[in-house]
Amino acid sequence: MRTILTFLCCLASFPAARADEVLVAVAANFAAPMKEIAESFARATGHRALLAFGSTGRLYAQIRNGAPFAVLLAADRETPERLERFGLTVPGTRRTYAIGRLALWSPVAGQVDEAGQVLKTGNVGRLAIANPKLAPYGRAAAQTLQALGLWQSLRPRLVTAESIAQSHQFVASGNVPLGFVALSQVVRGGRLLSGSAWQVPERLHQPLRQDLAVLRPGEHSPAAAALLRYLASAEARRVITDYGYRFVP
Repeated sequence: MRTILTFLCCLASFPAARADEVLVAVAANFAAPMKEIAESFARATGHRALLAFGSTGRLYAQIRNGAPFAVLLAADRETPERLERFGLTVPGTRRTYAIGRLALWSPVAGQVDEAGQVLKTGNVGRLAIANPKLAPYGRAAAQTLQALGLWQSLRPRLVTAESIAQSHQFVASGNVPLGFVALSQVVRGGRLLSGSAWQVPERLHQPLRQDLAVLRPGEHSPAAAALLRYLASAEARRVITDYGYRFVP
């Protein structure tokens, strides 16, 4: 019996011999880094991560309605915790994989000052924000405006997007002059890709602590287990850091 178990363990160490696919629900803010990670994950393990992106609220609803996702990478802690209470996650798999940052961004250089005073000047036209009811980054943006005492005055100017990805799209397309986005959407390697931005101080909103969990459809999936291990690897952490995220101290 021990010989058989040893053989199976050795066999599992060869990724090509157990190549599999894993369906992953990914919060919209984490789309770009996860695409990079999925590519290197496939090269390193032979497994394929099939990615579905959306607001955390939408992904939660899909999972509750039976969507066959094997792994969830949420934009908050609360959503995986709720799924855990409903028995929809594999016990012991929930953990924080990144801490995100919120930014106010415009594709126009000089439009947004480094202290975010543009919000107080009265010159703000329309302002994009992800739906606070569906997107944790939208909730953080609303908390920021409330902390600054600007929620009531700017509320009529808000253009509400379903997700932080759509909020970024509204601004990047020029349809909305500026908006709240995930810092990961506008920086690489600590440098702003284009335009101008204010990195919102974390004291103005609840921490954007992002948790993952293996869901029940992935309980016996070798690819799901491999992905969790890979997300903690040095290569995955390098990518995550490059997009402006940090890790739990």
